[in-house]
Amino acid sequence: MNKFNAHILVVDDDEGIRNLVKQYLNENNYLITTANSAEDAKEKVSIIKFDLIVLDVMMPGKSGLEFTTENKKKINTPIILLTARGEAEERIEGLEVGADDYLPKPFEPKELVLRIKNILNKTKNKNQKRFVEFDNIKIDLNKLIIIKNNTEFKINNTEKIILEKMINAPGETFSRDSIGNLIDIDKERSIDVIITRLRKKIEIDPKNPKYLQTIRGAGYVLWIE
Repeated sequence: MNKFNAHILVVDDDEGIRNLVKQYLNENNYLITTANSAEDAKEKVSIIKFDLIVLDVMMPGKSGLEFTTENKKKINTPIILLTARGEAEERIEGLEVGADDYLPKPFEPKELVLRIKNILNKTKNKNQKRFVEFDNIKIDLNKLIIIKNNTEFKINNTEKIILEKMINAPGETFSRDSIGNLIDIDKERSIDVIITRLRKKIEIDPKNPKYLQTIRGAGYVLWIE
């Protein structure tokens, strides 16, 4: 099954624009659902969790600005407004009521893709866990420390990069190659040394790890849930 980058709702009363945007975003590996009005969009967001909404401002019935005002806080989904070129007040109002970006019509589809990627990256980074607590252990990536049984251990930048990736994908196995790519190291022995060092900071018994385990022939996994 194809793994899409994100599920996006495209809202525009112009069928030609809807189809053009859908085709281009499909080609860039985005799953697209369309709506032809704010009312249609409201119905769809009530049953589907979208990663982002591309929303026309000027539509019959409720405008895109009205939709944003009524729904932004409820759905907490990033919104890109499509606005008429030169309508500065419209764009400012859109940002004031909660839109994340705007794109004047006519627009280049490639620019829309770049804006979508930018917003999704920001959203992903904002949602990244940077603090976890389990048993008698706390990992705080903001302060770059691990507290184990009330003893504090410092985390260096290399360790932080590895932990951040693992904390946000608990139970996922990371090969030595993937870890090496993260921290720009290609020597397996060096990666093993870093993992051993992390175990001393995380594990109650580093020689018999409970959390940061080795998956024979595959790599390492962090079990914290």
